[in-house]
Amino acid sequence: MKILIQNGRVIDPASGLDQTCDIALAAGRIVSVNRVPPDFAPNRTINAAGCIVLPGLVDLAARLREPGHEHEGMLESEMAAAVAGGVTSLVCPPDTDPVLDEPGLVEMLKFRAEKLHQSRLFPLGALTRNLAGEVLTEMAELTESGCVGFGQAEVPLASTQVLQRALQYAATFGYTVWLRPQEMHLGKGVAASGPLATRLGLSGVPVAAETIALHTIFELLKTTGARVHLCRISSAAGVELIRRAKAEGLKVTADVSINSLHLTDVDIGFFDSRARLSPPLRQQRDRDALNAALADGTIDALVSDHTPVDEDAKTLPFAEAEPGATGLELLLSLALKWSQGSGVPLQRALAVVTCEPARVLGNALGTLQASVGQIVEGGVGDLCIFDPQAAWTVQDDALRSQGKHTPFSGYELPGRVRMTLVGGQVAFDRG
Repeated sequence: MKILIQNGRVIDPASGLDQTCDIALAAGRIVSVNRVPPDFAPNRTINAAGCIVLPGLVDLAARLREPGHEHEGMLESEMAAAVAGGVTSLVCPPDTDPVLDEPGLVEMLKFRAEKLHQSRLFPLGALTRNLAGEVLTEMAELTESGCVGFGQAEVPLASTQVLQRALQYAATFGYTVWLRPQEMHLGKGVAASGPLATRLGLSGVPVAAETIALHTIFELLKTTGARVHLCRISSAAGVELIRRAKAEGLKVTADVSINSLHLTDVDIGFFDSRARLSPPLRQQRDRDALNAALADGTIDALVSDHTPVDEDAKTLPFAEAEPGATGLELLLSLALKWSQGSGVPLQRALAVVTCEPARVLGNALGTLQASVGQIVEGGVGDLCIFDPQAAWTVQDDALRSQGKHTPFSGYELPGRVRMTLVGGQVAFDRG
């Protein structure tokens, strides 16, 4: 299928391109940008006048709930949500049921995803068997089956020795270890420590739960030389530690969730379980630090932290409710809202959801490294076309994800995805 996209404002943060021009696609690839060959005969022409054409979004944290949690989400529903949000590549954590610690499980998940012809799926393998924190997985075999890195999802490692061995092994073979920094014992609360948690009588998670884990990780990086991606940073103190680690030359990248970037613990309101999240929402000073760190590059990527939760698990008292919120369909609009609210240039706001997360994945992308998250001639035809002037209101029932709960319910957000192309084919069309 040959497709011609005309009259759109093409923005590619990776190259700095920002101009109104045409894009030609054929055989799943971008044939040309701006100068369309005179003999190019498209099967379909898309008029993108008034819209922005950018690389398909890359989301580094999206739980698809399959296998094992199909009552909360399935590949079909969550992949449909992804392309509706302009997300063409996504990374899923290994905390499925069964855990992604065997090559066969990873291969089956990728096979199921590929049959849907929607977003590209990049699984993370479990760092330890069954995420139990005791025995390392066969990382080489999991990499061959398609894993782009290894992590513990939300399960902290109790043994520093196991973490050290994992980092040593990963460094030897060039694998990236993905860690959500949280000290095992301090991180058991349900809200961020502070006046609000005290007033509501909720068990708190102190900032030290994040900073102690970060200190440990950085000390181990100095001796192992491993590469670590830090998932969903939540505090100002954590940001400062990451800034220092990068200045020291440690191989560290980091992301922040749309929830921590926009919300604070005040948004819990009167025990609103939609704001029951992990990591918990922190105070205004933390949110301000996260905003500044994402703008200046200390934090590399913005993620949806998409975690669909079913009705029964959310309609419980706050402390008993399952943490998580849907986010795939909100990622682009919340990146735009961040740009508008903080004065961050549009190029940077789009970079943190396209080329920057692709850079975090790096050579784990294999042959896709040269084109995922960017618009290049000869690269894969993964594109998102959205209307920057269109505002929309988040309505739970209108979300395509099987998980309908989000703390952004009722918010009016900027930017509406009109069309998403994956591999040169239209995967989503709002019509």
